[in-house]
Amino acid sequence: MRKRFSVLYRSMAGQMFIMLAVSIAATSIISLFFANQARRDDFARIRTERVIASAVDIAARLAREPALTEKMLQERLILGAAPAPTGVAIDKSEPAITAALARQWGTVSAPEVGQVPSGMCHGHKAAIRGQAAAGIADLPPPDCWIVRFTDSRGKRQAVALSLPRLNMPQDATMQPLDLLLIIIMSGAIAVIVARQVARPLRTLQSAAGAFSLSHDPQPIPENGPDEVRAALSTFNLMQERVREGFRERTQLLASISHDLQTPLTRLRLRLEQVEDEALRAKLLQDHHAMLVLVEEGLDLASSAETQENWEVIDIDSLLLSIAEDAEELGQPVRFGSGCGGRARVKVMALSRCIGNLVDNAVKYGNSAEISCSRADGRIEISVRDHGPGIEEHKLDAMFEPFTRGMAGQPGGRSGTGIGLTISRMLAMTFNGTVHLENMTDGGLRAIIGFDG
Repeated sequence: MRKRFSVLYRSMAGQMFIMLAVSIAATSIISLFFANQARRDDFARIRTERVIASAVDIAARLAREPALTEKMLQERLILGAAPAPTGVAIDKSEPAITAALARQWGTVSAPEVGQVPSGMCHGHKAAIRGQAAAGIADLPPPDCWIVRFTDSRGKRQAVALSLPRLNMPQDATMQPLDLLLIIIMSGAIAVIVARQVARPLRTLQSAAGAFSLSHDPQPIPENGPDEVRAALSTFNLMQERVREGFRERTQLLASISHDLQTPLTRLRLRLEQVEDEALRAKLLQDHHAMLVLVEEGLDLASSAETQENWEVIDIDSLLLSIAEDAEELGQPVRFGSGCGGRARVKVMALSRCIGNLVDNAVKYGNSAEISCSRADGRIEISVRDHGPGIEEHKLDAMFEPFTRGMAGQPGGRSGTGIGLTISRMLAMTFNGTVHLENMTDGGLRAIIGFDG
């Protein structure tokens, strides 16, 4: 679990997901807390306004018709108002309500306001005739407020106000179900945003990987925010400049190799005129080696710059055809197992790549066996020989130009040492790779891997 979290946190999308999820969840919980606080304040304000309005109404009635109002209070004819019980002390006064009433009545009224237990106002049990109204039989008793003040006649009044109790809804800030919903929604939004923002960068990463395997990658569509588009545009420009560098190098190599063929041809004609047969044979042998180098230089140049189109082919049919052609030329080449199915490749580049590996296997290992396998959407074509193999620490170096291995036949070294270099460059034209590995039962295997 820790390893997975570490991998998630190291990625930009993972960091963005974590930050967004935590930020959204924290913001939602804080907003919910403040919304609940505002709701509490609204309840307190409404309660205060109702107490003030009731007290002001009773005071106005006493000012207009004091005798009638006192009689109605005694007989409880004013709904929600009655004489306050004697001897009830206000333990906890309400300064805000007291100050508001003092502003309305004047300080000479000396108001006192406080809430007392409901039983103080409703100690008597009113007779309920018949059945209670539906839905209100079990309602809690009203809140009881005691208001004392001096009326306009200078008489001290004490009134008990019964106001319906306002029950505050349950606080949703720390409810497990609400918190779980907030966390789930925050995570879902964070995943969507992180994937959307990281998508251009994943495209850039894929393009960089393709560029490392191919000399002719496709430009990336320049989509996304301004910063991302600028990065993609710079990457496309870099790709174009690198491709241009490859073209210039290839053209230079091809020009040199091509121009050398004419003087080499003239040199051969002159060498044929040497009278000493032993010297002539040695000179012609050196001339042939130079000519092979020039021809393979042209081959290397053409392998680095190919404009071949992509085609969908049957891989097994291609491998069988290569093996049969080699057998017709007298080479010990055999087609082993196939992988089935079709793949999109550059056919000539793949054929030349396999042909070079087959030639190496026959030259250095006396035989070649071609086989194919497919796993996880990737195709691997292997060319195996039964020769002496190569030391492990030299396997990667064999792909360097002009690096030659020991031949498996008498005569020691042979070849120019650029066959594997050409094979790797040809594989790069169809986004493939080539690597070597020694077999446990002897021999060497060259593997061409590409997406299928």
